[in-house]
Amino acid sequence: MRTVLITIFSVLFIDQFLKLWVKANFFLGEEIGGLGFVKLQFIENPGMAFGMEFGGVWGKIALSLFRVGAVVAIWIIIRNLLNNKAHRGLVFSVGLIFAGALGNILDSAFYGLLFNSGTSWDPELMQWVSYYDVSQLNFNGYAGFFQGCVVDMIHFEFFYPSWTPFGLAGLEIFPPVFNIADFAISVGVGIIIVFNKRFLGKGKGDFSVFRKQRAVSKDLIEPEVEK
Repeated sequence: MRTVLITIFSVLFIDQFLKLWVKANFFLGEEIGGLGFVKLQFIENPGMAFGMEFGGVWGKIALSLFRVGAVVAIWIIIRNLLNNKAHRGLVFSVGLIFAGALGNILDSAFYGLLFNSGTSWDPELMQWVSYYDVSQLNFNGYAGFFQGCVVDMIHFEFFYPSWTPFGLAGLEIFPPVFNIADFAISVGVGIIIVFNKRFLGKGKGDFSVFRKQRAVSKDLIEPEVEK
């Protein structure tokens, strides 16, 4: 339990610290800096991960409620994994996914209440309208509960080489901008995919764990009778 809690709180702290720093100090769309192909650029995401949108304000509320349900389900899975002594790597990976999902929930739940300026839904234009003036941040709120936008800032900027076919030459390979929470979810899922045999093999996290425990209990309760 200690390991997974450290993982969750570490991811949440780094994710929220970076988001609050970017949100309070930079203009929307501003490039903050970077190192090599890793660029930092402040954008706001009103929808799903990696900049994908999902409907208007009601779509956003529905998405936020779905995230809450997913977080509750993932926490139940973590408790079950710990109780059944699952592989530590599997518990760590699921902890990353939990922390990432919770990190983005905090943005949508509270950033609209904490900050006075942000990307919000315009019912007349029927689209999300962005702001550009960082001086508007007076901490009076720009949206209701679960209506705030997620802060993204990490951009992997690298391009297809000139010889790439199908008209891809010069285009970005991975254009979405994301955050630490998105990254944690992706890493968690990636680790589970790569090491699934080690994590979920016989006796290491699948239902054979429960069968093995039942078999041991039966041996203890009903000792073999000598013939």
